Amino acid sequence: MTLLHTTTFDYLNPSQRQKARMQVLRQAAKDYAATLEENLPDGPDKTYTLRKLREVAMWANVAVTRNTDGAPRDEAERVLVDYPPGHPAEGDLGSFPT
Repeated sequence: MTLLHTTTFDYLNPSQRQKARMQVLRQAAKDYAATLEENLPDGPDKTYTLRKLREVAMWANVAVTRNTDGAPRDEAERVLVDYPPGHPAEGDLGSFPT
């Protein structure tokens, strides 16, 4: 049994919709990096923090293109337009498992 999806190391060409989401996430990471750069004192902790932010930003891109099992996310993914019954956090459609 393998733990990784067979496409784990394949290149996934993001759809236009996924590219738009990735751009939003990259800009948010850049903005936060600028805030950290401005407010943290220089030193190893600042370096570590910025490196981890870079790692998180890369994983965010992966999350846009892959399902929880590692399979490529189908462009015809289900989009919630109304709150499902028992939704845990009304107002946060992104938190509901699909």
